[in-house]
Amino acid sequence: MKRFMDEDFLLSTETAKKLYNDYAKDQPIIDYHCHLSPREIYEDKEFKSVTEIWLSGDHYKWRLMRANGIKEKYITGDGDDREKFKKWAETLELSIGNPLYHWSHLELKRYFGFDGILCAENADEVYDLCNKRIRETGMSPKSLIRSSNVEVICTTDDPADTLMWHKKIREEGFEVHVLPSFRPDKAINIENDGFTEYIDRLSEISALPIANFDDLKKALKKRIDFFDENGCRVSDHGLPAVIFEKCMENEADDIFKKRLSGDKITDLEKRKYQTAILVFLGREYHKKNWAMQLHFGVQRDLNKKIFKALGADAGIDAILNGASAYDLGRFLNALAETDELPKTIIYSLNPGDNAFIDSCIGCFQDGVQIGKVQHGAAWWFNDHKAGMLEQMTGLANMGVLGNFVGMLTDSRSFLSYTRHEYFRRILCDMIGDMVEKGEYPAEEKSLKKIVEGICYNNAKRYFGF
Repeated sequence: MKRFMDEDFLLSTETAKKLYNDYAKDQPIIDYHCHLSPREIYEDKEFKSVTEIWLSGDHYKWRLMRANGIKEKYITGDGDDREKFKKWAETLELSIGNPLYHWSHLELKRYFGFDGILCAENADEVYDLCNKRIRETGMSPKSLIRSSNVEVICTTDDPADTLMWHKKIREEGFEVHVLPSFRPDKAINIENDGFTEYIDRLSEISALPIANFDDLKKALKKRIDFFDENGCRVSDHGLPAVIFEKCMENEADDIFKKRLSGDKITDLEKRKYQTAILVFLGREYHKKNWAMQLHFGVQRDLNKKIFKALGADAGIDAILNGASAYDLGRFLNALAETDELPKTIIYSLNPGDNAFIDSCIGCFQDGVQIGKVQHGAAWWFNDHKAGMLEQMTGLANMGVLGNFVGMLTDSRSFLSYTRHEYFRRILCDMIGDMVEKGEYPAEEKSLKKIVEGICYNNAKRYFGF
């Protein structure tokens, strides 16, 4: 029987061990999509306790604690930090098979020097050990980022953001590049409450009046230019599904004006407007040589009672089925037809979409960019061992796995970089297994190129960092 989480954790063959230790383990991290706070990075926030680091804002953990019958007081409420930690330990002890069990123990091992197994019985002892470590090492966002061998961080930022904290980080000379990402969801979700107020805010920040669709495009283009000047190289879109509904410019203008006047719009009008704005944005990203990320297949904020109490990102989202492969293909084609398709990374929260994504991306590759259209890393509810293997196996079966841009954290936690270790171990075990079974040659030069590429080099090249 193997010891829990030893140095060969998740590495089941000698080839896997060699690939991980020689080529994957020490590669720098390019975290090209996350939700870390640039303000907290700049201010190098002081952590009061391990509970603050672990449970503040981590809706992955909140979901599990609710599933274990823990009162909200000890999850997001005003419960004592020690008691919250103990409730998390009680929950974790039962979470066999969940990636949080592995991630949490990797975090304890790598950042706090605890090599044991967290459970209800030793929760007090581990809580004290972790807090002592925080005090003794001066653990902070910057120290955690440095110790994790991070080279680039791309945060997630609204077009109306001033990027003040990114500028401050750059001016102080922090050695890790903390760059903004362009996330224009509020300008796209025309049906949402607060849309007209958001347009007013966008008008103010861009110093342009926005009275029609053309004005909106000018304002967004101005913000894209501003983000580009501040190091942005990637956009991101959170969508229920990628849609495509042909829309003339005058139609988009009429729909936009109708919404600004306070009138409700139909579902067809929403689809038309969103298609028009997404196609426009894709063309602008292409001009800047940015990568466009499309995240879809999610239904958000299902539990309205919790949403009213806590707001978004409270651990009450779920997988959405029904994403249209037909619409995705037509959207990509609308940009490719005029040679304006940007580098694009596609993620679905629904693992049932993997095959259609893998088959679709193969239709839009070209000789301009290696792996121009990517099937993004297993995302959110899929970033566990089975989900990662399924995503990479499908990509390998239908495309070129060796060009994959690899892992991202998609996290609000400064401890999440152990997820890259988790991913790299799974990647090396998968490739090592193929080599051991004679399905790929034990040719060191090629294996080195593939592993180092997926862990680091491909992302560095793809995003132009």
